[in-house]
Amino acid sequence: MSKNIWGYQEPNRRPDPDWQVNPQTAQVRAGLSRTGFGETSEALFLNSGFTYSSAQEAEDSFIDETDHFVYSRFGNPTIAMFENRLAALEGAELCVATGSGMSAMFASIACMVKAGDRVVATAAMFSSCHVVLTEFLPAWGVEVELVAGTDPIVWAKALNRPTKIVFIESPSNPLMEIVDIRMISDLAHKVGATVIVDNVMASPILQRPLELGADVVMYSATKHIDGQGRVLAGAVLGSFSYMNEYFKPFFRHTGPAISPFNAWILLKSLETLDMRVERMTNNAQKVAEYLATRPEISVVSFPGLPTHPGHELAKKQMTGFGTTIGITFKGSKKDVFKFMDSLRVIDISNNLGDSKSLITHPSSTTHRRLSAEDQAAMGITPTTLRLSIGLEHIDDLIKDLSQAFGN
Repeated sequence: MSKNIWGYQEPNRRPDPDWQVNPQTAQVRAGLSRTGFGETSEALFLNSGFTYSSAQEAEDSFIDETDHFVYSRFGNPTIAMFENRLAALEGAELCVATGSGMSAMFASIACMVKAGDRVVATAAMFSSCHVVLTEFLPAWGVEVELVAGTDPIVWAKALNRPTKIVFIESPSNPLMEIVDIRMISDLAHKVGATVIVDNVMASPILQRPLELGADVVMYSATKHIDGQGRVLAGAVLGSFSYMNEYFKPFFRHTGPAISPFNAWILLKSLETLDMRVERMTNNAQKVAEYLATRPEISVVSFPGLPTHPGHELAKKQMTGFGTTIGITFKGSKKDVFKFMDSLRVIDISNNLGDSKSLITHPSSTTHRRLSAEDQAAMGITPTTLRLSIGLEHIDDLIKDLSQAFGN
């Protein structure tokens, strides 16, 4: 290695593998870009701006004639490593990281629509997504239709005329409804629609929407991708054409950027993503099976149970059934709150996908913004709970639930 007067060592880079690496390897190494110092952990670039060797290089950088970072709102070496790694894991051509999951969801749609356009979406979804689709977009003159169920006839009727975007959340939050991504994508493409999938509840480990026909995938990276309750973040992934023609111009000028520090946290989180999701999914299956035996529960909404309406479809399009369980109690809201307050290991929190098991009451927290009618249409009642299963030992989780039930 040579050393210049500033103490910077020129990199001695080894060739990349000349074979297709496995996803577990990509989670650790994809997108890695070391400086000349040869650091093992990814470098953290906290700077807002960058310098240029000449005025001409600055001009060339702003018109994309040269590969040079210009401003961390547009791009940054640390952020780029996270984006490239997640794109490799997802099998996407490009990824752009955002400051939150909702900024990713909003930007993924807003970058394409204008007054007079039409959007079709699954009816069961996170409440903030519902507000964006049913309140904000109609105020812009965008027509929005929500579709319930997985019946191809129902979807064919909804997608019988030109449509700009189809937005799918599957599994849905909080009751893990499963919709047929391939079927909907095929119908959507016939009317010229771009299909966007909110893949938060599955994570990149359990479902790959692009392989099922979707055009764009979005995440709240706050959930499983970080999965340790530390940062807010989002991500949008898609083709070169979608990202460059629609998303990037909107993103650059509206500024929903992620901080380099948060991107660095996510880089390290990706290294353990598959191990965490596998353990959490295994725990969730056992907890769901236990809950199905409890007389206090009327419905356990978990795709891993044969009683779930989407069980067979989930087996086809997912590699695991997820980490989140919807629970509908018999009794009253008072009984549900008493149960929640009795838990000793599982925390009450409105987050999910965390290494710690978390429980929330959707109708009074995450989905309280929605009307009683909209909640009911999603299957949410005053006795519905959402249980996000973490990494604790399964025996302790079941003991905690058991003692909260009173035995």
